[in-house]
Amino acid sequence: MQSAIKVEHLDKMYKLYDHQRDRLRDSLGITKKKLYHEHYALRDVSMTVNQGETVGIIGTNGSGKSTILKIITGVLSPTSGNVEINGRISALLELGAGFNMEFTGIENIYLNGTMIGFSKEEIDAKLQDILDFADIGDFVYQKCKTYSSGMFVRLAFAVAINIDPEILIVDEALSVGDIFFQNKCYHKFEEFKKAGKTILFVSHDLSSISKYCDRVILLDRGKKIGEGAPKEIIDMYKKVLVHQLDSKPGDHAGSLNRGGMNGESSGEGLWRDKMVLNPSQDTYGNGLGEIVDFCCIDNSGQITNTIIKGDSFTIRVRTRFHAHIHQPIIAVSFKNRLGVEITGTNTMFEKVDTGTVEDGDELTATFTQDMNLQGGEYLISLGLVGYREGEFTVYNRMYDIFNISVISTKDTVGYYDMGMETTVEKSHP
Repeated sequence: MQSAIKVEHLDKMYKLYDHQRDRLRDSLGITKKKLYHEHYALRDVSMTVNQGETVGIIGTNGSGKSTILKIITGVLSPTSGNVEINGRISALLELGAGFNMEFTGIENIYLNGTMIGFSKEEIDAKLQDILDFADIGDFVYQKCKTYSSGMFVRLAFAVAINIDPEILIVDEALSVGDIFFQNKCYHKFEEFKKAGKTILFVSHDLSSISKYCDRVILLDRGKKIGEGAPKEIIDMYKKVLVHQLDSKPGDHAGSLNRGGMNGESSGEGLWRDKMVLNPSQDTYGNGLGEIVDFCCIDNSGQITNTIIKGDSFTIRVRTRFHAHIHQPIIAVSFKNRLGVEITGTNTMFEKVDTGTVEDGDELTATFTQDMNLQGGEYLISLGLVGYREGEFTVYNRMYDIFNISVISTKDTVGYYDMGMETTVEKSHP
């Protein structure tokens, strides 16, 4: 199979200077002393994307994802290594790069088309498709400096995606505009895939990576550490996020036996230390009870912030008490990224008898179910409450303490999947 993109032993090194004068002295060559620190954004990265493949690149911030795309598209030059491209590229990187804000939308369409390598006649043939896709009306005849940010990205995206390339390179660009424009972008993306175009795709949206990609490459701190089927590499990425990549299945460092209860007392550290937490924590309560540990566990027993839609998962919450309390209530709730509460439950709703606790007692609640929420990001809040002398009392609440990323290859309408079985029968009159 012929390659569309071939990258061999790619390095990208930046010189970091402590002082601006050191940069000047180094550029003038007036000293033999090394005045900079070497920072490798990419280190010995090799990969091949075959024609007609859709390949995803994932990794944490700073792993080198955008850097490698910029080198492939010619925006950056590598320090060493080789890049071979077979086919005409259209890149959705920094939307609007190359636009002149003093030009009208129409003028920028022709400017960008010419930069990509199209003749005026070829751009004329594409113009109506671009205008229909951008859907910004008569603003296309106004200078771009008068556009809202939404109109600007719509036009930039329309120009990039309606040029007919052999290779499409996308960097987090499918989330621009409103929900309707995003839907239009994904439809266009699917058209490219069905037409057998080559696609190189960088995204933090693991659902999109899982749904669209034939193969996934995992970068970490500038190095390629994995390549393979989407599910396999996403599982590796989940471990990278919590610094547990070296742990093997069953290791206490990265996994938690569902029957086990007290990770702290057995010398394994806190469960929460293996999670990605919200740095801006909003917690409060009267302190008579406290949430001392918590985690999310996938169906393999791994502590993680990422769950596959349809899989069973568990949220575990460990609490400690500092007073005589009757029937404490342990709660968990899910919000969407807009802060709207989607679902939740607690030990009282579930009719679980928590009994009476005394100073020093601990309770651990385990909430287990199948993940039926649609693919996306959700914020998890935890609570420890109850009724004390007839009054509702908050012992400890943790708002939006961590997130759960739901990875899905099939979403339905709304927030959760009803799990319907659907059949269609054909009949003849």
